[in-house]
Amino acid sequence: MKYNSTKARCDWPGDNPLMIAYHDNEWGVPVHDDRKLFEFIVLDSFQAGLSWAIVLNKREGFRDAFDNFQPEVIASYDEQKIQKLIQNPAIIRNKLKIRSTITNAHEFLDIQKEFGSFDKFIWQFTGGKTITNLWKTEAEIPTRSPESDAMSNELKKRGFKFVGTTICYAFMQAAGMVNDHLTGCFRYRKCGVD
Repeated sequence: MKYNSTKARCDWPGDNPLMIAYHDNEWGVPVHDDRKLFEFIVLDSFQAGLSWAIVLNKREGFRDAFDNFQPEVIASYDEQKIQKLIQNPAIIRNKLKIRSTITNAHEFLDIQKEFGSFDKFIWQFTGGKTITNLWKTEAEIPTRSPESDAMSNELKKRGFKFVGTTICYAFMQAAGMVNDHLTGCFRYRKCGVD
């Protein structure tokens, strides 16, 4: 546990002000807004093989480059836009991840049509509520769960890319589908409440 003034928090944000702000204000807070859920899918897919700090440092660049994470806009990207993204130093310039974002936008929109909202679809994997864990140390926190396995399998079946179970678990943490704040963290009791 890290102590910052009077607050005990999880260790992973370290001393990075951006990571601390993300931990203190977003991570583990239940998200039911479709656009925000899509943002987390995009950012978590770009995290594959990288640290969250790298992605977070480029978050504003991603927001600008990907039209504020609007799936209906991203789904219409053409080859010219893709090439522009590949050249954009404000984001992670991975060709496969950039192209998969467009694919994922199409699939996201299909799910919205089928279920009425992506929120309704994605929260079914945790029975519509936050799974609150009881971790005392970061070493106890898993990188996957039966729920993230099921989510990954279903998303892949539907054509999503870069949605392995570890990415899905990170998404679940970000979207508040699981509360993985340590029990001694000041955010533990504040998160996971729908």
